[in-house]
Amino acid sequence: QVQLVESGGGLVQPGGSLRLSCVASGSIHTISIMAWYRQAPGTQRELVAQFTTTGTTNYANSAKGRFIISGDNDKNTVYLQMNSLKPEDTAVYYCNALNLYGIYWGQGTQVTVSS
Repeated sequence: QVQLVESGGGLVQPGGSLRLSCVASGSIHTISIMAWYRQAPGTQRELVAQFTTTGTTNYANSAKGRFIISGDNDKNTVYLQMNSLKPEDTAVYYCNALNLYGIYWGQGTQVTVSS
């Protein structure tokens, strides 16, 4: 089992920045992929950024050039640095992890981009 806890969401003005954190615990050494997803009201959950244990990253087109996913193995933490935020980035952001036994989700953290 893997447990995920997100933090760092909040209210930010358009053009501002925010950094989300996801702390993993449990069977952390079995994780092969970690990712950030988001879901706005009335929409499907979508992939924002993906990070593998070998260091490979992938980004949604909407995130390229603005968001950066990174990790700190010593802290068992994955980050999502979000820059140049837009109102359309407003959503609940979820941390996600994958291993051989299943898929795991955090509780979500709200990001609101508004003036």
